[in-house]
Parts: sequence; structure tokens; C-alpha cells
Amino acid sequence: MSAEIQQLWVYLSTTPLLWLTLTLISYQIGTWVFGKLGCHPLLNPVLTAIIGLVVLLKVTGIDYQTYFRGAQFVHFLLGPATVALAIPLYRELEMIRKSFGPIIITLAVGSLAAIVSAVGIAWALGGEKIILLSVAPKSITTPIAMGVSEQIGGLPSLTAVVVVLTGITGAVGGDFILNWLKIYDDNARGMALGVASHGIGTAHAIQRSRVAGAFSALAMALNGLFTALLLPVIVYWMQ
Repeated sequence: MSAEIQQLWVYLSTTPLLWLTLTLISYQIGTWVFGKLGCHPLLNPVLTAIIGLVVLLKVTGIDYQTYFRGAQFVHFLLGPATVALAIPLYRELEMIRKSFGPIIITLAVGSLAAIVSAVGIAWALGGEKIILLSVAPKSITTPIAMGVSEQIGGLPSLTAVVVVLTGITGAVGGDFILNWLKIYDDNARGMALGVASHGIGTAHAIQRSRVAGAFSALAMALNGLFTALLLPVIVYWMQ
């Protein structure tokens, strides 16, 4: 019986559908656990799904390339999902229009702070130039970050890893920091999560409220633009 199960597993592990299905199931389990245990930030569904999949790959000995061949459809959907964030933006358009000036100032400062802090920490830890360039766009959404990293001379694959870690860190730790700072306004919390932790932070903000999600989506989108404009100037200044 065990030999039959092993043969079945060997067959299924080579089919792309298996890994796509397991990815969706892992996220669904993470969402269920998150809701059942009081929506604690440490139980962020993205984090628990990643941990579950890493454990599964380690136990089964499946390499990442095999997994990604199956799960790449989820990667493809990142683009449409990002565009879909325009919906909460549209619903709160009037409120955003009234706060447009403070929003732009906040974004400019937040974008610059994200770049300088990432590069500064990497430099203080002895990182080489290519590492500094790879971590600089850590706070913008993955597709834009990888493109920016490639253009300025960084490593897009390293950038993708840092971007995901930044998003998870923001979604998990953002609420603790904002509560500690006594910032309870949904507009401000949404802006902070969108600037600091892009799409993953925005998904977390949407779980809090529609307003927080709208401001986070706006911050994520404009932070990508600000960073893409600021980074080439900073890189030129560094040379």
C-alpha cells in the first residue's frame, strides 16, 4: 500500500496542477486559522501559507523550480490583483481627493525613508554595492521592484525575496508599531501599510476596513512611482 501511495505521489508531484492546488489550499487554511484565532497579525495568512509550503517542500524533497512550474499561475495573477486594487480606491475617491496634498507629502517622505533605511542598514552590515542596489526598492510591489532593480544594476531575484519579506514583516508587525504609536486613524494606518509593505500590507489593511484598504492601495501604487523616479537619481548620486 505504501509503495502504491509513493508511486501516486511521484506521479502527482510532476503535475503542475498539484502545486497550484496545494498553494491555494495552504492560503485557504491560513485564512481559516487567521479568522478562527481572532485575526492576530502573527497569523497572517500569507506567512502561514509560506511556512506550510516550505515545510512540505522540505519533507518531500521537491525543489523550488518544480514547485514554481505548478504555482506560476498564482504569480501571473499578481498583475491583475494589483490592478483590482483600483476598486477600493474608486469607492473612496472623494475622501482621497480632499486629502491629496498631505498624501503626496507623506508619500514622498515615506518613499525616500524606505530607500535610505534599506540601503543604510545594508551598508552598515557591510553589503556590497550590488546588494545595496537590490534592497533599495524593497518597499514597492514585486513586479515594479524587480524591474527597477534590474535597471539600476541590482539582482532582481534577491529583490523579489527582500520585497516579500518586507511585505510580510509589515503585515505582521505593522499593527504592533502603529498601536504603540497610538495611531488609530484608518487613513493613516492604510497609508503607512501601503508605503512600508506594498501589496501584502494592503491586503492586511483591507481586512481592517474599506477606508484603510483604499488609502493603502493608493500609497502602494504611488510609492512604486515615487521609488522608480527617485532611485535612479540616488544611484547616480552614489556613483
